[in-house]
Amino acid sequence: MRNLAILGSTGSIGSSTLDVVKSNPGMFDIQLLAAKSNHPLLLEQIKLFKPNYIYLEDESSFISIKDAIKDIDQSLEVINNEQDLLSLISSNIIDTVVAAVVGIAGLNGVEAALSSGKRVLLANKESYVVAGEYLNKLCKENGGLIIPLDSEHSAIHQCLSRGNQKEKASRIILTGSGGPFLNKKKTDLANVTMEEAINHPIWTMGRKISVDSSTLMNKGLELIEAKWLFESDTNEIEIIIHPEGIVHSLVEFKDNSIIAQLGKPDMKIPIAYGLGFPNRINSNVESLNLSELGPLTFLDPDFDKFPCLGLATEALITGGTAPALLNAANEVAVEAFLNESIKYLDIPRVISEVLEINEIKKVDNISSIKEVDLIARRSADLIIKGLAA
Repeated sequence: MRNLAILGSTGSIGSSTLDVVKSNPGMFDIQLLAAKSNHPLLLEQIKLFKPNYIYLEDESSFISIKDAIKDIDQSLEVINNEQDLLSLISSNIIDTVVAAVVGIAGLNGVEAALSSGKRVLLANKESYVVAGEYLNKLCKENGGLIIPLDSEHSAIHQCLSRGNQKEKASRIILTGSGGPFLNKKKTDLANVTMEEAINHPIWTMGRKISVDSSTLMNKGLELIEAKWLFESDTNEIEIIIHPEGIVHSLVEFKDNSIIAQLGKPDMKIPIAYGLGFPNRINSNVESLNLSELGPLTFLDPDFDKFPCLGLATEALITGGTAPALLNAANEVAVEAFLNESIKYLDIPRVISEVLEINEIKKVDNISSIKEVDLIARRSADLIIKGLAA
């Protein structure tokens, strides 16, 4: 039985993880559920999964849930201090951490888990974007294991890992649906609304990642993540647009054969793979009926219409703190767009300017990454204020 901590339990990945746990009774013991502020949903999760610890970042939500659980479980420990959370993640009570907190806010939990040799199921791609080389070092030094939960990276992991053999890819092919604006003209993007941008044609996701998918920044971040996850050269990773969302990624080997992973577009499949690895467990997802699929389409990405993809590629090639600047600027720009402070096409404009005006430095440690992240956010805020003036 694995002892789980789920960081971001009330988000879409965290909720899907609990669905998979429920579908595999007796295999997992939920030790910790951690969330930011959604205490009503967390309360429902507590009743169903009976964790030993819960963490709520938001102070008022923390107070509300402390009062609410008095009649449920007197032994349940509720924590609000991040250092207590990190100590718990590092302890022997937990052996598997599902890292599903969005953005760089999830980096501390990933670092604590890998520093203590845990199995980390990684849905927080931003951690790997800004600190991939450092996290790989931690993993190797402390005997940890990283299994990606992104559907594309999970697919690559599955293609590379057959039995106990892990083969080296000669080419990694990341697929992407193309988002809601795949068939729109570039000139039509100027007046895109928030509602249109978050209306993904394949996946049901949070607002931020939905916007990232619409700009193809999500695919750019996955490109950077793939480099570190699979320790590949930049020229060994390609992106292909696959609107049907059935082929989740492909790997080519030195004999020029290609292996692909197919499945329904449901995050419970990669989650089940990560939770069960190296064994397969029940995902409780409907089986794929090949005879009903129809044609599968593959297209080259349009770098001109989706400049965020080019910005991410440039950041990957530049290296150092460039990916951290890119990620922070994107988070701020997307939030501003969601708040209707900037227009849709301002998102890549803000990111480009942040990358242009800030010095690229070597990544030394988490502190240096956080310092760069703060600088990038301040730069982005100033640029956004200038756009609004």
